[in-house]
Amino acid sequence: MAKVSVLVVDDAPFIRDLVKKCLRNAFPGVQIEDAVNGRKAQAILAREPYDLVLCDWEMPEMSGLELLTWFRQQDAGKHVPFIMVTSRGDKENVVQAIQAGVSDYIGKPFTNEQLLTKVKKALHKVGKLDDLMASGPRPTSTGLANDSLAALTGGRPEAAAATRPAAAAPAPAARPAEPAAAAPSGPPGGRGQAQLRLASGSTQQAVIKALSLKEALLVVKRGEQLPQILEHAVVDLEQGDNDEVARLNGYLHSITAFEPKPDSEWLQLTFRFVDQDAQKLDYLSRLIARGTAQKHFVPGA
Repeated sequence: MAKVSVLVVDDAPFIRDLVKKCLRNAFPGVQIEDAVNGRKAQAILAREPYDLVLCDWEMPEMSGLELLTWFRQQDAGKHVPFIMVTSRGDKENVVQAIQAGVSDYIGKPFTNEQLLTKVKKALHKVGKLDDLMASGPRPTSTGLANDSLAALTGGRPEAAAATRPAAAAPAPAARPAEPAAAAPSGPPGGRGQAQLRLASGSTQQAVIKALSLKEALLVVKRGEQLPQILEHAVVDLEQGDNDEVARLNGYLHSITAFEPKPDSEWLQLTFRFVDQDAQKLDYLSRLIARGTAQKHFVPGA
């Protein structure tokens, strides 16, 4: 029986590795190719056919929307499932993608279970699901933190063992001054506000304590369910006076108590960025240069 071929397009190696590992764990016989942006993917799709395309929206050189528009104009791409994997979930973006011929959406951050459900649904519509299942599905973990760790270490146990303790300490590049022994009970101050969206589905308001091109140091209020080390997440940062919102993909590199006590009401998170998109880096550069996010973030803005 023919094997199913999938093209994964994303400028972030971390995201590409997560998607590839999830699919290969679930379907060992699946054939997967990847591309770092829409331009590279265009060259690959012009060269050979694929049964499914999983594509990011915001990428350098050619965006996911531009790739989709071009792909639907090709005879070979008119009916191939094209799933947009993106943190852009605004109504206007959804309408744009539907008009261009998108098959489905997967919002970032996502779990393995969500990804596999969308993939099976898309391939079922074009009669390719039986071919995918015939590749011998096996049980997979839907714990995103474990899968993220394996993607970062290449599945090597010795590398994983070395990574875990390293993640337990805050990254030195973004470490703020140590809080006073009697930390204030009210919300902590910072350089601005952001919105943190976790793969578990929860959304939390966060205070930005430090910001660089590689990571953000965030403080969030402790909830019933704690975030996980290496959990895939998205941080929404409001940029400037034009209500631009930078949606930055990444993972939680470390989690510590903000207050020097075991029942600290606030948690300090080091969020590592994985995007390579120049526009997003420009957003970050402007925020860093200005020294503060001038406005409070409004969810849904």
